[in-house]
Amino acid sequence: MTQPSYNFHVFICQNERPEGHSRGCCHSKGSSHLLTYMKSKVKALGIPKTRINKAGCLDQCESGVAVVIYPEGTWYQIKSTQDVDQIVESHLQQGIPVTSLLMTER
Repeated sequence: MTQPSYNFHVFICQNERPEGHSRGCCHSKGSSHLLTYMKSKVKALGIPKTRINKAGCLDQCESGVAVVIYPEGTWYQIKSTQDVDQIVESHLQQGIPVTSLLMTER
């Protein structure tokens, strides 16, 4: 069996629900823009062996834009490009999770 060729595999929720849905959705909170921004940031910094992918519903709709990073399974709640910058520069470059952005249990 072939081993994955990535150090980090990042999934950003892109789920979209109808406007006014009681749970909300990551798409309406800017997840598409944040995904594009993270991809370009990782590429610009030349971070090797890192894959950024869109994900369907990660079932964390009320928590904001949901992000999960594997292989460790670290869950983040992000709201801005500044949040993305912190995750890229700390977690993806240095391997240090950004504790202030970690998703808390509901």
